[in-house]
Amino acid sequence: MDLLKPLIALLAIVNPIGVVPFFIHFTQSFSREQRQRTIRISAFTAFLVIALSALAGLKIIEFFGISLASFQVGGGCLLLISSLAMLNAEQADSKPSDVDDGNEKVDAGASIAVVPLTIPLLTGPATISTMVIYAEKTRHLWQLGVLVIYGVVIGLVTYAVFTASGRIAKVLGRTGINIMTRLMGLILAAMAVELLADGLVKLFPVLASHVTR
Repeated sequence: MDLLKPLIALLAIVNPIGVVPFFIHFTQSFSREQRQRTIRISAFTAFLVIALSALAGLKIIEFFGISLASFQVGGGCLLLISSLAMLNAEQADSKPSDVDDGNEKVDAGASIAVVPLTIPLLTGPATISTMVIYAEKTRHLWQLGVLVIYGVVIGLVTYAVFTASGRIAKVLGRTGINIMTRLMGLILAAMAVELLADGLVKLFPVLASHVTR
């Protein structure tokens, strides 16, 4: 397994910079302490989703009797949908309008940190699918450990980006954030096609003979 691919895919899917406008909007009335608490909870939840997907994702799909090839094709489709949304500078699977503006700020900070900032804006179905697919490719326990460490990396990146959200928004502007989101979407689209092709070949081995010609 190419150990860099999962990290690149995660960075493309999670894309914390693309979530900065939402973070600023949801926390604009928060105090410094409430904003910092929201950042910590969001970063830890992102790590938790990625780590649990890597460690237990395979067992969950086996429990439901789903073949990995089918899950890979489905995950590839989700990645492709996410990438198309990102190419349009939109956030896939996001419904920010459904979130209360935060009349009770203490509870709202924790709530917003989990939904929608972490789930689904940062780590949605596409992230979970990606981790399950790469977890299946591991052959050694240390490789699985690396995937969990990538969850720590994503959590730290999320923490750093949200902490610097004000400066990032000023430097990049809305146009810069849109450009960054589109670039990440292009990378993600290429990875989605690769996952789809791999899954389809497993489901329909006859396709392999046509690919190698």
